[in-house]
Amino acid sequence: MPGAEVHDLGDHAPTDQQYPPKAIAHITWDRNATAAAPQDWATFDDLVGYFTGSGAGSAPHLIWDPFSGRVAQLFPADSRSKSVVDSPGGTRTNRAGRVVIQIEAVFFPYCRYQGQVYPRLVDTPCAGWDRIHAWISSWGVPDVWPMGRPVDFTSHRSEQVWETQGGWYAHAHVPENDHQDPGSWPDFGQSGANPQPSPPPAQDPTPARYQTTINGLQYGYGAQGDQVTEVGRALVAHGFGSHYQQGPGPNWTDADTENYADYQRSLGYTGQAADGVPGSDSLRQLLGALPGGRTVSLAHVIAAAQADPPAAQGHQTYGPDVQIVEQALADEGLLDQQWVDGSFGSRTVSAYAAWQRRCGYSGSGADGIPGKASLDRLAAAHGFTTTD
Repeated sequence: MPGAEVHDLGDHAPTDQQYPPKAIAHITWDRNATAAAPQDWATFDDLVGYFTGSGAGSAPHLIWDPFSGRVAQLFPADSRSKSVVDSPGGTRTNRAGRVVIQIEAVFFPYCRYQGQVYPRLVDTPCAGWDRIHAWISSWGVPDVWPMGRPVDFTSHRSEQVWETQGGWYAHAHVPENDHQDPGSWPDFGQSGANPQPSPPPAQDPTPARYQTTINGLQYGYGAQGDQVTEVGRALVAHGFGSHYQQGPGPNWTDADTENYADYQRSLGYTGQAADGVPGSDSLRQLLGALPGGRTVSLAHVIAAAQADPPAAQGHQTYGPDVQIVEQALADEGLLDQQWVDGSFGSRTVSAYAAWQRRCGYSGSGADGIPGKASLDRLAAAHGFTTTD
């Protein structure tokens, strides 16, 4: 990057060119402070020393001082860096793009710099942001936030969005990760020349584009099915259909998201709680009850548990049945929500084995292949029925 201080760590490695280009926004969050107990900012040089020393194993491409505008570059843009968790067998999160450029702003909430306290990154001068943005844009990263511009420390993760859409992502959006930073990030048009605290950031105009599973059914951008039509018709009936040019129909589009966001705001939700992707409470209020009537075939999930693990990542043998079981396992705290995908892969097998052990089974009785008794018990706890 022009003007950056180069501290090349070596250890370059290629990215996965089949994915679209991305940038990932981080803050260093090296200290825990509060409004009542702010702490002094950790210096740019200290963080450069850390990432070029003991922290090299989690180093980003760029380290950015938002107060002075100094930037250190540790990896070239066309190499992966190492600032996000990359779980074995999943999406290679540090590499999933023609470029995956990661930026660590030297910042933590309520840091004190030269006597002034800064609650959010966007309250700093954001000096040098315009140069960083221009350089990353030159690598083809589009000016969009597929999961929404970060305005707080709420996580939104969708592996499908991550793998298919280029643009800017918060660390809080990256699959397989549990960090919730950066909390805020400067606008693409911000010059980095304003040293005064900025007003609260506006919600990103791009509608939210991720999905959620409620009672075994998908909602949000790209979801398909009768449940989507039902939501659309209910929105229209309640006076929240202004964004439809046609429909509603069985395919969830941006219009559904925007209409649902209007409905959420009418209930008093704000911020990312009103991003247009349903939650169970708002959906129940809209429809009167959560759609369900879910049935799982024991024969189907056994077949899937045997066929899906050795197949390609994401392979589905009986996706609808499996997804109901996976959601129940996730609700039990045994499976991460991102793996509720209809594929009875190795993570689902491990989660089901944990459920079997919870039911008192051991040895071959807890091998992760569903049996009737354990599946019936899961069904009873999570509101679905089983068939042979």
